[in-house]
Amino acid sequence: MRNNKYAIRIKLILPLLFLTVSLFPQAGGSQKSYQPEPGQEGKDVRWFPTPQTLIDKMLDMAKITPADYLIDLGSGEGRVVISAAKRGLHATGIEYNHDLVELSRKNAEKEGVSNRTKFIEADLFGYDFSKATVITIFLLPEINLRLRPKLLNMKPGTRIISTTFTMQDWQQDDMVKIADNASQWTTAYLWIVPEKVQGTWKFRDGELRISQKFQMISGELITGGKSTRITSGKLAGSNITFTAGGTVYSGKTDGSTMKGTASTNGRITEWSAVKTR
Repeated sequence: MRNNKYAIRIKLILPLLFLTVSLFPQAGGSQKSYQPEPGQEGKDVRWFPTPQTLIDKMLDMAKITPADYLIDLGSGEGRVVISAAKRGLHATGIEYNHDLVELSRKNAEKEGVSNRTKFIEADLFGYDFSKATVITIFLLPEINLRLRPKLLNMKPGTRIISTTFTMQDWQQDDMVKIADNASQWTTAYLWIVPEKVQGTWKFRDGELRISQKFQMISGELITGGKSTRITSGKLAGSNITFTAGGTVYSGKTDGSTMKGTASTNGRITEWSAVKTR
């Protein structure tokens, strides 16, 4: 009888033990890690992964070097930041979603680039990204436009790369496209922040009057009382080129001075100008 009582007690206790283990797994037990779902809602945009092939081409197009500092605005699972860090530069991801930030840190550790990456949980509109030399974004057109004034005030020569979406009337300086039937996100655009040169410049014995719209410039060159229209004018960061009266001018500017070389029928001369107003 005694043995039977023990047997009954064991039968009653065992199911309770199994229930306890299932409700309270051991600390060392495996738990399913967070995985984002393409199209999931975010603060400003839905999350979609950028194809790795496109990321590689984006970084090639930006001509990044280890001396660059890249910031990805809306960095998702960290793929762009990690890819940049693998090329030797330091990179930071700004992401509003806490789970994506934690996943990015794990991914960076797994790829061995934790020492060159940083992931910050923040609103991209409240973060100061002015020290970056390369900015990457995968945002909606209206958000690109909200960011555009801030981007245009960055240091001339800063490269801005956007997946899929443009900056509307700020025409891109370059673009890349991949063939990937598994993704609809196959295009990226590049802009180079231009120096500000609009105004009047003292040029040799005359004046250089420049109008500027983003990286495109127009205006006139006045020498000897004669006005010659500027054509093919463009800025790429601090590099400037334009044509006036059959002479092609190229050089560099810091916004207050510019100098370079002029080519006329194969003859090369030097030129310079100083901004007066």
